[in-house]
Parts: sequence; structure tokens; C-alpha cells
Amino acid sequence: MQPKLTIALIQADLVWHNAAENRTNFSKKINAIKEEVDLIVLPEMFTTGFSMHPQQIAETMQGETIKWMQQLASEKQAAIVGSIIISENNTYYNRFLFVHPSGEIDFYNKHHLFTLAGEHKVYTSGKEKLIVNYKGWKICTLICYDLRFPVWARNVEDYDILLYVANWPKPRISAWDTLLKARAIENLCYTIGVNRVGIDANKLEYSGHSVGYDGLGKKLTHIKTNLEDKAIITLNKKHITEVRSKLNFLSDKDTFEIK
Repeated sequence: MQPKLTIALIQADLVWHNAAENRTNFSKKINAIKEEVDLIVLPEMFTTGFSMHPQQIAETMQGETIKWMQQLASEKQAAIVGSIIISENNTYYNRFLFVHPSGEIDFYNKHHLFTLAGEHKVYTSGKEKLIVNYKGWKICTLICYDLRFPVWARNVEDYDILLYVANWPKPRISAWDTLLKARAIENLCYTIGVNRVGIDANKLEYSGHSVGYDGLGKKLTHIKTNLEDKAIITLNKKHITEVRSKLNFLSDKDTFEIK
């Protein structure tokens, strides 16, 4: 078990429907990281922007972005994560990819599809949570709108990190700030959210507010608002152990099942 985990949060603008250009841009940002990191986090739909036209831009699990993530993960010896649009069995998914340095891939299909944008009409909802075991850390991976539903994120797996990637627009950014902090406090875990910046083809503006919180809701990052930026944070497993030992709140949670 690795007692500390160093994570890079990359907050970036996205080029609409241009996977090649987005990969080039992220390659530059990732290769500019001089620190030794264990995990690199990119936003939701980081190759396309938040698009409701998957038939034009979807990739497969054998596609160029997967190969690119595997190559970079190997070169940097760090896991690389983020969501992209995947086509599989004539179905489209907003899929979170957790690409290990070995090339192994864990994935999570977004469960709560954003009905306000019609996401539920073109994508298929995932039915299973994903808890990734990485270097002795248990990481729960979720996507954007999932943040509004605390039951889905509920820490019944004793995970250490709750990780969200998003295209969360500026008009509702106060909800993003509040809910991320709440998820950290209620689950007694590190909580990280990586959001994009810029304006997309639908004229939606994004202000970033990418952030990391510890298990008590203390803010660990200072990322510029409205601008491309990054943060490097080191998490300590000792913090989780001490907080849960001193504040045994998770043992008092209600018991129920999601059906």
C-alpha cells in the first residue's frame, strides 16, 4: 500500500468535436508536468466537449484516444483518467476511463444522465458503480450530474477518494462548489472534481472551479477561475484513517438498497 498519492488536476478548454486537437493539447499539458505524479485527471468528454451527437464523434475501446491514454500512462508511469464518448454494441455511453500505467483499463458508464440536455435520449445509463484499487487506494469514479445524487455516491465500499469529472456550466457553479464539499464531509473521504473552462458550440460557458477537499471538507487546491490551469496535490492515507477513527460517522449510516 502506498501511503501517499499525488494527483494532477488539469482544468482546460476543449475544442468542439475535435478529438485529435484535444489530444494534442492535453499531451502538451501532461508533458509539462515536471512533478512525479501517480494520477492525472482530465474533464468529462475531454476529446469533444459535452455533445449530444455521439453518432458523429464516438470512439471504440480500440480507438485512438484509448491508445493515446495507454501510451501516455506508460510514459508518465501515472494513471490517466477522464470521460469520452464510447460506441459499443450499437449503443453510446458517456464512459469514465481509468487507464493504469500498465495499460489496463477500468471503466464506469455515467449513471445519472443529464435530462435537461437530453443526454438520456442518446446515451445509455450505466448500472454499476466502479471502485478502482490503485496503489492501495480505493477510488470511486463518477461523472458530472452524478454529483447531485448523494445516494449513488454513498460510501458503502469504504473508499478513500471520490473523483468527479465534469462539464459543469458557470450559471450553476455554486451548486458544484457546495455539493463537492458536502460529498467529502458526508463520506469522510478525499473528494476531487475536475471541470472544464471556455465556451462550447452551444454557447454554454464554463468557469472551472476544479478542486480537491480532504475528509473534513478542507480545500486543498487553488486553481484559477475561468482559465486553463492545473493543481498538484498529495493525499495522505493517514488522514483518512485518523478522521474515520476519531469521527466514526460512517458506522451510523442508514441501511438500504438501491433498486
